[in-house]
Amino acid sequence: MAHIQQVPTAPLPTERFKGVLDPDRYQSFVDKILVARRILDGRVVYNVNSTARGGGVAEMLQSLIPYARGAGVAAQWLVIGGDPGFFAITKRIHNRLHGAAGDGGELGDEERAVYETALQANAEELKKIVTDKDVVMLHDPQTAGLTRPLKEIGATVIWRCHVGVDMPNKLARDAWRFLIPFVEKADAIVFSREAFEWEGLDSSRLTVIHPSIDAFSPKNQDMEPDTVRSILSATGLTAGGAAGEPAFVRIDGSHALVERKASYEDGGPPPPPHARLVVQVSRWDRLKDPIGVIDGFARVVAPGSDAHLVVAGPAVAAVSDDPEGAEVLAEARRVWATLPDDIGARVHLATLPMDDGEENAAIVNALQRRADIIVQKSLAEGFGLTVAEGMWKGRPVVASRIGGIQDQISHGETGILIDDPTNLDSYGRAVVDLLKDRERAERIGTAAKERVRDGFLGPRHLMQYVDLFSELLENRH
Repeated sequence: MAHIQQVPTAPLPTERFKGVLDPDRYQSFVDKILVARRILDGRVVYNVNSTARGGGVAEMLQSLIPYARGAGVAAQWLVIGGDPGFFAITKRIHNRLHGAAGDGGELGDEERAVYETALQANAEELKKIVTDKDVVMLHDPQTAGLTRPLKEIGATVIWRCHVGVDMPNKLARDAWRFLIPFVEKADAIVFSREAFEWEGLDSSRLTVIHPSIDAFSPKNQDMEPDTVRSILSATGLTAGGAAGEPAFVRIDGSHALVERKASYEDGGPPPPPHARLVVQVSRWDRLKDPIGVIDGFARVVAPGSDAHLVVAGPAVAAVSDDPEGAEVLAEARRVWATLPDDIGARVHLATLPMDDGEENAAIVNALQRRADIIVQKSLAEGFGLTVAEGMWKGRPVVASRIGGIQDQISHGETGILIDDPTNLDSYGRAVVDLLKDRERAERIGTAAKERVRDGFLGPRHLMQYVDLFSELLENRH
């Protein structure tokens, strides 16, 4: 059975960043590209993860790899396969890395055997592709077990953990103990924050690289207000027609239209055309706390404003490596059903089509640009690039003071941080205050976009990778 799939990626021109970055920063990027071409000449850089769509890792790879190829680097993207048992275990590990119990299952010898068996077939296929000259970047728990077999053939192996928790508990350490034997021999281990680095690993192998967003992807590219309205009307996410076309630009530069419909799982009508919107977009994941977002809105925001809430996530059948998505969506439906009719009419649960990943991204883009306030009330978060995406659109973001969110938002200046994400009153009051003070909300949104421009776009990310590759490859040879 074939397990490894190659995700096709066309090169993208790095010159497009000249219009986004300041001149000095752009020149540094150009200089680093020349370094990359020199040290990676004759090598392939493979990125390996568990899904080609859905989630922040896949979205980053969709942009970083094409820019690497546009810079003259031989970069490839491979996706591993696995059965439901494997993905149930890796989701369990994912939850525990966040300090959460997840499904409450074990991480013992039996689970280790299931995990290793699923990866063995993937490892055999990778050994036919990867050479001892190549660099392999393995992403997240699903791929950790590939470190040793790839090291055996002499490849330079980097394992990147995109998730973590600020204050590790027993659950997080259980996940560490499960994974450390698989990753401890990697040439480098990359975390998204220094606070996420694990005890028990060789500190000389650890490095920190913040993730990033792509300013030109369908999810983040500029959109005219008429286009925003047209896309949301075409998908059924807002009521009323629109004059323009629901158009967006694909990663390869071609133009396309949004054609597929979103679904409102609550069964009610969409928000009216001019309603003020509070929006959270994320996976249907308990750690994203869609239930808390709904409860806090119903308790505090709805009585204090006329706003509507849209909680949006992917169509759950389309995300193969997240078996809990359907359960969490069902839980959200049940909570919505308990709301009083007048408040329930202002709460909307949207599932967004995933048949075309770029179309999905354009829908998210339009929804975030239509929002008055963007929320990311996560209970745990690796980095939370949905925050940077909302900030890039110039929107004020209300988010939990956890994980990488606090690296993106300066409280009161580029967004609002909630100290306790379980405090629904604090979340609700922060949203209401911004809805009432439009001048402050606009000021925060403007500062937020500049914060992302300075620190969370792809060139900074790629330059840090080049520095890491330089260190590893020059020390090796």
